[in-house]
Amino acid sequence: MLAGILMTAENGTVTLAGFDYEVSARIEIAADVEEEGTTLVSGKLLAEITRSLPQARATLETEGSKVNVSCGRSRFHVPTMPVSEYPDLPALPEVSGVVDGEAFASAISQVVVAASKDDTLPVLTGVKMEIEDDLITFLATDRYRLAMREVSWRPLTPGVSTSALVKAKTLNEVARTLASGGELKIALAANGDLIGFESGSRRTTSLLVDGDYPKIRSLFPENTPIHATVSTSALVEVVRRVSVVAERNTPVRLAFTQGQVSLDAGTGEDAKAEETIEAHLDGEDITVAFNPAYLSEGLNAFNSEFVRFSFTSAPKPAMITAQDSLEGEDSDAYRYLVMPVRLPND
Repeated sequence: MLAGILMTAENGTVTLAGFDYEVSARIEIAADVEEEGTTLVSGKLLAEITRSLPQARATLETEGSKVNVSCGRSRFHVPTMPVSEYPDLPALPEVSGVVDGEAFASAISQVVVAASKDDTLPVLTGVKMEIEDDLITFLATDRYRLAMREVSWRPLTPGVSTSALVKAKTLNEVARTLASGGELKIALAANGDLIGFESGSRRTTSLLVDGDYPKIRSLFPENTPIHATVSTSALVEVVRRVSVVAERNTPVRLAFTQGQVSLDAGTGEDAKAEETIEAHLDGEDITVAFNPAYLSEGLNAFNSEFVRFSFTSAPKPAMITAQDSLEGEDSDAYRYLVMPVRLPND
């Protein structure tokens, strides 16, 4: 956000608004308003003061060129800035549809793990939202792993077909601050350069990322002759343990055989670790290796009792999906595709 936070008191509410030319945020808070008006103060300072306050009712009042913040026995005196120098916040576009907030938050938490954090590739720092009728598909990739999650929503216009590329960190913040309030409204600007989110008294707008997103849907395999199912929690713990000895760029190997999967990390004279857990294998034995961080982050995005690995061959990407029982069917609502580390014999 820009350095300042606008505080507007009127009609029994205090509205806080911030803007950084790409993302804007606004929240309304019920308050006993004795004097209406708008004040501009340092956003960073106000946030730090707010975090430090005790759990008690707070009072804000203007006095000359200061805003006085009182809470319990704490008193703060914050200098104001010229309101006229603050830019106008972008208006929320017309609402396009509504999605369940918890479903949205769950979807975002699963896909953002695959979004790039390299700002030199701004397109890959975004999450692609593909909207077709009553389905939103979220897609993310950093070139080493891909994530795709589908969520139902209620569009206000039948037959809608559009897409938007939104920064992953923006969607993550929306999921954290807005999605817990029940229904989340999604608003797409007609000119295609702005997206907005609204829930209760909170709203956020964001400029869309400019650029062509890679066509990653086709990378998810349709036919996989080898399937291996493992307890999610058990595998997460084993990967965490054996990764302790995996130095930078050292992979974790998974050897799937009938009834089990053996994991190991470390080579040569370095520290090594091995552990074996139960697994259900459908198909021929297969040994694969993964970057431990990519594997761990993908596994932690699942909340199902089991995960299924689907393989075409060892050198090809592995797709991970959710599964409720050891020998049941998997769900493809969320798919995580991770590129393997090539082994010497691949």
